[in-house]
Amino acid sequence: MISMLYTKFIANVLFPLHELLKKHDTVRIKKQLEQSQWQSPQTISESANKRLTKFLERAAKEVPYYQDVFNKRGIEASAIRSKAELSALPFLDKAVIREHFEQLKSKSAGPTQPFTTGGSSGTPLTFLLSKERVSHDVAEKWRATRWWDVDIGDKEIVAWGSPIELGAQDKVRITRDKLFRSILIPAFDMDEQKLLGFIDQIKRIKPKMLFGYPSVYALIAKTAQKHGISLDNLGIKVVFVTSERLYPYQQEQIEQVFNAPVANGYGGRDAGFIAHACPHDKMHISAEDIIVEIIDSEGRVLPDGETGEIVVTHMATSDFPFIRYRTGDIGAIDTEPCSCGRGLPVLKNIEGRATDFVIAQDGTIMHGLALIYILREMQGIEAFKIIQESLLHTRIQLVPTKNITTEMNERIVVGFKQRLGAEVTVELQIVNSISAEQSGKFRYVISKVAN
Repeated sequence: MISMLYTKFIANVLFPLHELLKKHDTVRIKKQLEQSQWQSPQTISESANKRLTKFLERAAKEVPYYQDVFNKRGIEASAIRSKAELSALPFLDKAVIREHFEQLKSKSAGPTQPFTTGGSSGTPLTFLLSKERVSHDVAEKWRATRWWDVDIGDKEIVAWGSPIELGAQDKVRITRDKLFRSILIPAFDMDEQKLLGFIDQIKRIKPKMLFGYPSVYALIAKTAQKHGISLDNLGIKVVFVTSERLYPYQQEQIEQVFNAPVANGYGGRDAGFIAHACPHDKMHISAEDIIVEIIDSEGRVLPDGETGEIVVTHMATSDFPFIRYRTGDIGAIDTEPCSCGRGLPVLKNIEGRATDFVIAQDGTIMHGLALIYILREMQGIEAFKIIQESLLHTRIQLVPTKNITTEMNERIVVGFKQRLGAEVTVELQIVNSISAEQSGKFRYVISKVAN
């Protein structure tokens, strides 16, 4: 009872005060979002279209880069009144942002701060972040958190590896996190002793929710199983995962060990809080703020239901607009509504970045899972990483629990050749450990061929 009252105090008093002092409009936005999510898909779409036109009109008037775009193309921003008409505008990508960084800032921008992505998929990207964008992203995340009957102020453990977050642990933030009952555990260099330490921490704290990379919680779950440690009776209500591709086997393992559902979140520092899973396991798009298009390899917009690259327009980025931003991720917009009753559109088939795919010698494109499952089904492999160096050379880093036998070696090579091609060289490298990317994320498959 005391714990519930404390959560209410944090969620209804202290956190709103915290956001007010930071001059964020989070509370008002969250209240609006909790109402709009129950509107019909048509109503949500119509409201988003009206907001889109105003957003583009402001960009055409106040942002030098987009002033130039609209002038050169002879387009009036007021003429773009729906998602379908966005294709009149060019795509935005990391190269364009780097080249036109100064021109992408609005002439009437309020306070902004530079923000840098983790760079797990290549060169990090720096862009400007405004209070408007932060307020909307936090409100979207807050709304999604409440779908799972937990709230800000409930006990939470965050497993994170980003040096941006870890470097910000000053006295003020540490005090705030303690008040909000949020404990951060660094997800770098996780050897078995550190994983066992994390498990002890989780058992001692008994959080209501966990948040972090799926790879981290899958490792914790695997370690708990290995040592016969029970984590299914701690009262954990949900495991929020984000920032990496959530593989089915990871979700199954996490849910089994923690006796709690996994709620996947999809987004990025650059593109924003794009979609989050509801308890019906559907990924709802933050459609009040974000417009999602799906395009093919030629840049043509695909109809709902077809899979392609995810392109995002974030309408809460007036000071540094993200318009038709190419995420590099793969997915599709579902043609079926969710049975939860929310009118928010659903994103499906989120399959990670293009470099999470591999290309066979004959040009066949397949998801990295086709190779992952060869290794997952083998006993004696603790960890692995697959790097497709070229069409004819794939390198596999292996951390074995015992010596790799000749038979195991042959099974791996044969399995990979069956999928990639008989002439492909499959190189096995036995290593003591596999490090996370600079961002703290783990990537199991990297293709230097797929783009």
